[in-house]
Amino acid sequence: MVQQISDAELEIMKIVWGNTDKVTLFSYIMEELAARGKPCQKNTLIVLLSRLMNKGFLSAKKIGRRNEYTTLVSETEYRMAQTKSFLDKIYEGNVKCLVSNLIAGDLLTDDEYEELKKMLEKEEEK
Repeated sequence: MVQQISDAELEIMKIVWGNTDKVTLFSYIMEELAARGKPCQKNTLIVLLSRLMNKGFLSAKKIGRRNEYTTLVSETEYRMAQTKSFLDKIYEGNVKCLVSNLIAGDLLTDDEYEELKKMLEKEEEK
């Protein structure tokens, strides 16, 4: 099962997931955090990366004096696990209640509603 991660850890994972290279360097993460307006101290980032490795999200390979980080959990896997956890915790697994609240709370645009409707119709055809 995919573990929960903190907001700071998630920000790092978003950077790693968004990197088109196979591996992500420490310096790249530092630069991306700064570019996103969320600069981080070197020691803080080391701790956060260590936590992500302990939780099974990243692996690190030391090449000389630098670490190369590789993801072990994809963004899709994480989203699915978090969605399921949220659905179970808040709606006791009832998807209908979730969608009903999205519609009733005016949280879906007309385009999103139509897109969801098409997705459901497509699934019914299978």
